[in-house]
Amino acid sequence: MKKRIAVAAAMTVLAASPAFASGYRIPEQSINATALANASVAHTPNADASYYNPANMSWLDKSAQAEASLTWIQLTSIDYTDNAMANRNGASKDEDFVLPNLHLVSPAYGNWRFGLSVVYPYGLSKQWTSSFARTTAEEFTLKTHEFNPTVSYKFNEMFSIGGGARVIYTTGKVKSNGTIPATTVGGNTVYSTIARDMDGDTTEYGYNLAATFKPISNLSFAATYRSKVDLDVEGDAVLTSSQGFLGNGTAVSALPAGSYRGTTSVSVPAPAVLTFAAAYTCNSGKTTAELAYDKTYWNAYDQLDFNYASALGHPVLTAAFDNPKAKNWSNSDAFRIGLTHKLTEQWTVMAGFAIDKTPAPDSTLGFELPDSDAKIYSCGLRYQPAANLQLGLAYLYDDKESRTVTNANGLNGTFDNSAAHLLTAGLQYRF
Repeated sequence: MKKRIAVAAAMTVLAASPAFASGYRIPEQSINATALANASVAHTPNADASYYNPANMSWLDKSAQAEASLTWIQLTSIDYTDNAMANRNGASKDEDFVLPNLHLVSPAYGNWRFGLSVVYPYGLSKQWTSSFARTTAEEFTLKTHEFNPTVSYKFNEMFSIGGGARVIYTTGKVKSNGTIPATTVGGNTVYSTIARDMDGDTTEYGYNLAATFKPISNLSFAATYRSKVDLDVEGDAVLTSSQGFLGNGTAVSALPAGSYRGTTSVSVPAPAVLTFAAAYTCNSGKTTAELAYDKTYWNAYDQLDFNYASALGHPVLTAAFDNPKAKNWSNSDAFRIGLTHKLTEQWTVMAGFAIDKTPAPDSTLGFELPDSDAKIYSCGLRYQPAANLQLGLAYLYDDKESRTVTNANGLNGTFDNSAAHLLTAGLQYRF
């Protein structure tokens, strides 16, 4: 399969804002996960246990189960207000996406269960139209498709383990176009217009592990781990820079145009995630509360370093696209709580709340990664019209904090109004 560079560029330069979790991670991949702000690890009564905690497949009804859902995602426009130059102000585009998800769990085979989930665990998209922002982030889009076959084994009524393989197929696109100060000649600033256009795909592999301990029937402790997956992308890139020119438009022969069309490679992480969770059911089995803690190991993303088949051979192209760029992300924490209450035999309501920390430091923040700390609010319901069928609907609002930054990337301003809306609808069926 031919691999291209855009995936890596999109992932690594943009940590932005589909923003359902820190960086470009998207935890919400089922009805329950959306409704409970992803506090859906220790208590997983549906087929999405295959993805969120395969060890819990051991305690599902012994019949085969399936969940299919669609999630509509809206990314709001982000406003940037510059503190010094009003002509640098701008806003990103509103964007909408629809993602399907599928979870399957086999019947019980003794103490063994098998599952399969098809999910979209990472993703981002950001498009800017203002000239200042477009120089680095005209368009950055990342889509991932994960196939996650899983298995569980129940030792006894108190303890079960599970795990699986991660197969991640990724596509992406990156474009930028703008004018930068390139050098000085005779004391005058010389400018150059630079552009890049990349797109491509890759397939990579990892694993996940899970364990659940139930000291009593209504109390569960769970731990899950998803491995880091290095996206080692190889592909093609088209890079250009114009002949140098002065502020009045006069061409400068001392800085000729440059271009590169050829192969390139880069390695970036889809980070490891460690989760601990506890769930307790009370009120005669009607109410369940879950607390969950995530640590995402974003410290694996310390720099962005593209490699090319040959030297770019041009000072502007080298500075803009070849020199390693420090990222220095830190590990991020998320704290989640989810409540599930069975109103009647047919109706169940859910609600969740989470605090999610950004991994991106001020020093590397830019238009490609206007991420910030977030508070997450969610709710949902399930309706059971028949013994083997449930319908579900869930909503989540991800509210990003405003962030003011002054750094060496040329930023001296504030990002506002960053948010995401998720609406998930689907069904759960037992065979």
